Amino acid sequence: MRGNRFKAHPWHGVKIGDKVPEVVTCFIEIVPTDTVKYEVDKETGYLSIDRPQKYSNIIPALYGFIPRTYSSDRVAEVTNRALGRDDIKGDSDPVDICVLTEKDITHGDIIVKARPIGGFRLLDHDMADDKLIAVLENDAIYGSFRDISDVPAMVIDRLKHYFTTYKDLPGDKSPRCILTDIYGVETAHDIILRAKEDYDHKYGDSVE
Repeated sequence: MRGNRFKAHPWHGVKIGDKVPEVVTCFIEIVPTDTVKYEVDKETGYLSIDRPQKYSNIIPALYGFIPRTYSSDRVAEVTNRALGRDDIKGDSDPVDICVLTEKDITHGDIIVKARPIGGFRLLDHDMADDKLIAVLENDAIYGSFRDISDVPAMVIDRLKHYFTTYKDLPGDKSPRCILTDIYGVETAHDIILRAKEDYDHKYGDSVE
C-alpha cells in the first residue's frame, strides 16, 4: 500500500531495470536548456537547485544518474587499477550518466531507458566520479551506436569541456575535475555492475 500512495524516491525507489547492464533506467535531472544545475536532494527525492551555472557552458546531453547504484570501494577499484593507485575513493553518490538523443527534451525530473556505450574516468578531488555515456533506447540518430568510438569527435569534445569545467568557480587556481581516460562499453558495463554491488552492500534490502 505504501508504494502505491507515495511518489517513489528517484534514487532508491526506481528500479534499475531487468536488462542491466546493457539497458538501464536513468533519472534525468538536467537538460541542455537548463541554466541552473539541478540535483536530487538525497533525503526528500525532490529536485533542488545545486547552483546557477557560473559560465555560459551548458550540458550537451540529458544528465542524471542510474537509480540503485552507489560509487564506493568496488567502483573506485576500477579507477585505482587503471591509474596504478590505491588511494582513490568512490564519491558516495549514484553513478552519473549522460544520455545522447536527437530529441529535444525540455525538462528534467523524468526517467528514461538508455543503453550505456562508454564513459569518462573523472577525478573530483581524488574521488572516482565516473560519467557514463549512453544513448536513448531506440533513438533515431544515436540508437545504432554500440560503443563510445561511434560518437562524433565534436560531441565527445563538448562533453569533455563541460565535465572538466562545470564545477570550476571564479578565482580557482586549478581545475577541480580531472579527466584521466575515456573508456568503452565493456568498462561502462563493469562500472554499472560494481555500482549495483556497492549499492546493495550499502543499503541492502532496506529500500524495498
